[in-house]
Amino acid sequence: MPSLLDLALLKNFVICARAGSISLASQQVGRTQPALSMQMHRLEEFLGQRLMRRTGQGVRLTAAGEQLLAHAEALLAQHDEILADMNGTALKGSLSFGCPEDYSIAFLPALLNGFCALHPEVELRMICAPTFELRPMLRRRQIDMAMVSLADPENGAVIRKERFVWVADSEAPAILESSTLPLALSAPVTLDYRAACDAMDAVDRRYRVAYASNSLAGLIAIARSGHAISVLTRTAVPSDLSIVTEGLPPLPEIGIALEFADERPSSIVNAFADHIREVLPMLGEAALPFAGEGVEGLRHPL
Repeated sequence: MPSLLDLALLKNFVICARAGSISLASQQVGRTQPALSMQMHRLEEFLGQRLMRRTGQGVRLTAAGEQLLAHAEALLAQHDEILADMNGTALKGSLSFGCPEDYSIAFLPALLNGFCALHPEVELRMICAPTFELRPMLRRRQIDMAMVSLADPENGAVIRKERFVWVADSEAPAILESSTLPLALSAPVTLDYRAACDAMDAVDRRYRVAYASNSLAGLIAIARSGHAISVLTRTAVPSDLSIVTEGLPPLPEIGIALEFADERPSSIVNAFADHIREVLPMLGEAALPFAGEGVEGLRHPL
C-alpha cells in the first residue's frame, strides 16, 4: 500500500463530495460509476475512515469526510498554485461558478471572454440557478463561488446595482384599470416577489398573484400576453416589452455580489472574483436575446 495520498484520488473525492452523487461525479471525471466507487473505497481503506454514506439522494459526507474535504481542497489549491508559480504559466485548474440565469445571459459573455483570454488553462464549470438555490450549494461546497442578489443595494459587498421594474405589453396596459391588478411573479422566497408585494401593499393597491412561474421565459410570455404585469430587473427586459412607470409604485434596487464556499478561496477563485469586480460595474445595459429563440427553460428567480 502506498504511504502517500494520491492527488488524483483526492481530486475525485472532492468532485464526488461537491456533486453529492457518485453517478454525477463519474460523468464529470470520465470514469464509470463502479470504477469511481472503487476509488472512494480505496481512499477509505487507506485512511482507515468511513468518508461517505449512501442515501436515497446520493452520498453524504461523514464527519471524517467533511474534515478530509477541507484538507483536500486546500491541498489541491496549493498544488495548482505551486505549478503555476514554478512553471511561470497562467493559472491551471478548475472552478465551479453559480449564477442566476438572467445575469448569466446579460453579463457572463463579456466576463468570460476577458477571463478565458487571460487564463486559458482554467476549466470553468457553470451552474445556473436562483440565489436561494445557490447558497445551499455554496454551503455544501458543490460550487466554489456564486454571483448572488442582495436585498440591500448599499451592502459593502455589492459590485453592481440593478433596479426592479414593472413590465407589460405596453407602457399603459389596459389591465392597469383593473380593480385588482393581476401580477405574474416567481417564487415567494425571491426578491422580485417580495419587492412587488411590498410596493403594492405600501400604497394599498389591490392585487393578486394571478400567474406564478419559476421560468424567466414563462414570466415574459405572460407579460407579452397582456394578461398580467410582471417584475424583472432592468437588464432582463426584452426589447418587445415595455417598462410601466405610470400608475404603479416604484420598485427598489437590489445589489449583485459574490459569495464563496471557502473563507480562504483558491488563487483561481480569487482571480475570477477580482476579474468580475473589475469588469461587471463597467458593463453597459445588455440586450438579451429573449425576443427570439432560445428562451425555453430560462430560470428567473433572483
